[in-house]
This record gives sequence, structure tokens and C-alpha cells, in this order.
Amino acid sequence: MRLTVIGTGYLGAVHAACMADIGHDVLGVDTDPRKIEALAAGRAPFFEPGLPEILTRNTENGRLRFTTSLNEAADFADLHFVCVGTPQRPDSLAADLSHVEAVVDGLAPLLTRDSLVVGKSTVPVGTTRALSRRLAAGLRPGVDAEVAWNPEFLREGYAVQDTLHPDRLVAGVTSPRADQLLRAVYESMLRAGVAYVSTDPATAELVKVAANSFLATKISFINAMAEVCDASGADVVTLAEALGHDARIGRRFLSAGLGFGGGCLPKDIRAFLARAEELQVGEAVSFLHQIDRINHRQRRRTVDLARHVLGGSFAGRRVAVLGATFKPDSDDVRDSPALAVTAEIAAEGAEVLVHDPEGLDNARTALPGPTYCTDVTQACRDADLVLHLTEWRQYRDLDPVELAEVVGAPRLIDARNALDSALWRAAGWNVRALGRPVHVPQPGSGDALRVTIPQAAGTSWTAPTPGDPFSGAPK
Repeated sequence: MRLTVIGTGYLGAVHAACMADIGHDVLGVDTDPRKIEALAAGRAPFFEPGLPEILTRNTENGRLRFTTSLNEAADFADLHFVCVGTPQRPDSLAADLSHVEAVVDGLAPLLTRDSLVVGKSTVPVGTTRALSRRLAAGLRPGVDAEVAWNPEFLREGYAVQDTLHPDRLVAGVTSPRADQLLRAVYESMLRAGVAYVSTDPATAELVKVAANSFLATKISFINAMAEVCDASGADVVTLAEALGHDARIGRRFLSAGLGFGGGCLPKDIRAFLARAEELQVGEAVSFLHQIDRINHRQRRRTVDLARHVLGGSFAGRRVAVLGATFKPDSDDVRDSPALAVTAEIAAEGAEVLVHDPEGLDNARTALPGPTYCTDVTQACRDADLVLHLTEWRQYRDLDPVELAEVVGAPRLIDARNALDSALWRAAGWNVRALGRPVHVPQPGSGDALRVTIPQAAGTSWTAPTPGDPFSGAPK
């Protein structure tokens, strides 16, 4: 099939490359000439494992091309995927749909044949209906086109795998023709047994925001339990393990730590809240306000613990930060909990040195000021405290004995509960983590030591400010 992918950011670039890789002829469209030039040369404009190889393979074999022209897109195909961003509006919690609306408004008068416009961006429920009206208003006489919704479920770091081997495909359609076209697009995946859910557009729109809200709730729940563990002397890691054996709950995403960030979960749950209020059912999802607050409070608690470990002040202290991206296997620093913590401790007077395997350039742009290091040893040299803030595999493979010889004092806060604390303690490190006793007890010993994380006097955690990647600062 011939199809276009309009918008070649994170979602669009991956979708375009993967659709070409399963055999379609694909034209990617974007307004940024530099991005188009890079993609056409087989260069990914962001870090995503596996994407460069697929880009190179399909640009070389001719199945994947790129352009800045919507006219060319309208001539090229009758099936158009819309993959532009829907960021949080600067003046509210709601999603900004201006980019999606601009694509529909620009494409409609250029269509000369019956077409299907398929949205993949995360949007508030009811968007398909509104866009259908905009599309119809802009069409030439005699041309018929409709809008369907096919939400994405990509995880950064696994986006190629999630596109080529999804756990489900959801199609929100209003006609048998639209359903047949989408089944044809994904025919190879359907033959492989991938579940296909055909439904109405409103349900398809809700599937994505509901899935993200559920995931955010699960993450924030175990982080709330970490607070209870700190107050009671219990161990949140063992608690999560025990809960995970319950088939109704499961272990995945039940790891206490610094919380979630990135360009999806935070803004999606806020947009869901805003849309629910518009529909006059805000009370039904009001718990998401607390989910957002719990998530951001983990950043404050990490800063408070670090300050306590350093004797009550960051002034004049040297702090090494391991990780700047919001998650491993990505260079994305949007709403990164790691950078939010880094910004706060730097603002309180610490000399901060940051290492990240892939995100240094983006981090340096988002947060000028700290020293960014390409080598872990360089970042940790003479440090009074090491903060593990993003769970890259590289950090799990560090030798704590060797690193102890580099730092000024062997103090570690594992804000992701991802390192082998027993191994680090055996190497002489003072290891602390949210939700864990100072000395993790051996089975049957009953010697857990309660931990209380003091909070700086006169501070509280505020709700995030729209558009501010380092929101949730103390006040």
C-alpha cells in the first residue's frame, strides 16, 4: 500500500520507518527541512534503539521517502497517518490540538480522491468527531474523506519493537471501508496473531489515555507505599515483590523510585483531567490529581534525602548525578525527574556533575549550569554524594569498589532502587533509597531500621506548572 505519515517526530519517524519495513511505500511529511534532510539520509533525529538500521534499510531500498510538501503527500496516497504532537497547553492542563487541526485544515483542500485520514496522536475523547467536521468543511466538491483513530502504544526505548510487534491494535472507525483499509495496513501483524480491536472513535481515543492513567496510578501507588515504608521501617522492594505475586496486580511497573516523566504520561493524565471536566465528569477521575502530586513529591523527597545525607546543606558540596533522561534507552529529557532533581540541588548551591549515556546534549540545552560529563569517572571524581537517577544498564554494571576509590566520600542515593545495594554496601558505600531501611534486614532478623526523610523547613511540593519541565519546585 501507499501511505503518508504526517509529522516525523518521535512517533511519526518510527511509524513511517516501520510501515516501510513491513512492505508499504511510505512518504514522511514534516515542516522542518533539517529533520527531513536527516531522515532522508537515514539519520534518526533522536536516540531510539533499532531505528537507524530500519531508516537506512528502507531509504536505500526506496520504500521510504520524506518531503516538506503536503501537496506531494495528497498526490502520493489516499491513506494519511497524522502523527504530530499534542503537548500540554501553556495556559491550562488541556492538550494543545493546534498541530493536529493544522494538518487536517492544510490537507483537506489538497485531496483530489476519496481518502482516509488516520490519527495516531494522543488526543482528548471527542477529537475525531471535531476533526471530521473540519475535514468535511475543507474538501473539494465531489471528494469524500473520513477520519479514523488508531492510537499508538509506544514505549521509548522499545518503540521499534512495539510498532513491529504490538500487543494490540485499536481502530476507531465509522465505516466498514475505514476498517478494511486499516486491516490491510496491518495485515502481516494480524496474520501473526496480534489482537485487533475495532471500535468507535471515542472508545479508541479513550483507550490510550485510560492505559496511561492506569499505568501512572500503579507507579504512583507504589511510590506512596514507599512513603509509608519510610515512616514505618518497612522495605518497599520486598513489599512490591510480595504484591507482584498476586495475579490480579502483577509485578511490572510496581517499582518505587523517582517517579515517571517524559512527554507522554504527565501531560496525558492532565489532559484527561481537563477533558473530563469539560464533559462534567471531572469527579470520576479526580484521583488523577493526587497521582500527579504523588509522582512529583518523589522528586522533592529525593532532594530532601540528599540534603539530609550531606548534613543539611548542599552549599559547597560536590554531587555526581548518574542519569539525565526521564528513562533509560532514550535521549528524551522532557519532564525528566532526574533533571528536576538536578536543577533543585544546583539551585541550593551544590556543584553538580552530570553523566548520561545518550541525553547530554538535550540536558545541556534544557538545563544550562551543571557540568556535563561524557565519562562516569569524571562525573564522580571527588564527589561528596552520588545520585543514581536514571536506571541505565551501564550504571548497574558499575564496579562499586573501583568507584569508591574515585569519589570524595562513598555515599550513594539509589533513587530508582535498581542497584544491588548489598554489593555497594560490601564495597564500603553508605547506600540510601526511598522506601528502604538504612540497613536492609536479612530474612528473620527483624533488625530493620526506620528511616525518616526530613523535609526542609517551610517547603512544600506544588503541582506542576504547564509548560515548565522543572515544575514542582519548593515554595
